[in-house]
Amino acid sequence: MTTNGGHEPVFCTVVPPHVLDKLARSEDSALSGAARRTLERDALERTRRRLTTVVGAPAITAPAGAEPGTPHRTIYDARHGTDLPGHKVRGEGEEPGTDATVNRAYAGLGATFELLLTAYGHDSIDGNGLPLDATVHYDRDYNNAFWNGEQMVFGDGDGEIFLDFTLPVDVIGHELSHGLTQYAANLTYFGQPGALNESMSDVFGALIKQYTLGQTAAEADWLIGAGLLAPRVTGVALRSMKAPGTAYDDDVLGKDPQPATMDGYVRTGRDNGGVHINSGIPNHAFYLVATALGGYAWERAGQIWYDVLTGGELRQQALFVDFATLTVKAAKDRYGQGDELTAVLKAWEQVGVRTL
Repeated sequence: MTTNGGHEPVFCTVVPPHVLDKLARSEDSALSGAARRTLERDALERTRRRLTTVVGAPAITAPAGAEPGTPHRTIYDARHGTDLPGHKVRGEGEEPGTDATVNRAYAGLGATFELLLTAYGHDSIDGNGLPLDATVHYDRDYNNAFWNGEQMVFGDGDGEIFLDFTLPVDVIGHELSHGLTQYAANLTYFGQPGALNESMSDVFGALIKQYTLGQTAAEADWLIGAGLLAPRVTGVALRSMKAPGTAYDDDVLGKDPQPATMDGYVRTGRDNGGVHINSGIPNHAFYLVATALGGYAWERAGQIWYDVLTGGELRQQALFVDFATLTVKAAKDRYGQGDELTAVLKAWEQVGVRTL
């Protein structure tokens, strides 16, 4: 059984399991303890999501009388507990308080809503004004943020490896974009379709960050989670779309395992078939398209990716070749035989994904 009108929600985290697994094996108990607790909590939340999918969850709709094209944000405080959603601390239109984490979450939900509406005419993540809810201060030393199919949840980090998960706006955008994918294409969260699911979140997370900062493709850093890693970590972010595999190289975290091309494709049964690892390949393809076209990435490159995600032809079990082929079609349909089509074809060729 699926919920939300046939859309099957999944539990998606921004920090990959392989990173937490590495931390959990650290000899430093200050690092391993938080990582183990986070893995345990993630496993529990993942199981809860699976059970909710089976028994059904209440449909979420815009408030009665809500004006189309306006956000409906609510921020909750878990107060370091795990009961969701927690205590309401800020509603739509209310003034900011003294808690910077609450204010960042509120602003990040708004930035996501604004990009989708302004750039693509998409009203919230479901296209129909879905309320955007987020819970902050989840658990203690919780080293993750997640979308559970219904809402956003942010940990404060342990302060040793990860800082507050509301600090990078692209982390907020990444997790909310799992909701966008859930409602638009419902990509299966395993193997290549799962890697595409993760990549879509990185793409739109990056676009939200660039839109917020007013950056062109050339000005952007193309990092996911910059500012999230604590000072002791040898690294700059969780992932790099510009140069997958270079985001971190740390004694504790290990080395960023993402490949940039199909030559480095990783076959594994872990992390749902490597969804956070192999997403580097379509991520890099998007970066190549965006930088080849120049200007603001959410305009032409982002429009092509959005058209594929929401166009109704993207199968739940889509492979990289399927997605790439649809981007070629979308580029032709919207822009004809121009620079956009050339950039798309060249990008997929560079990363080793064929198009039909």
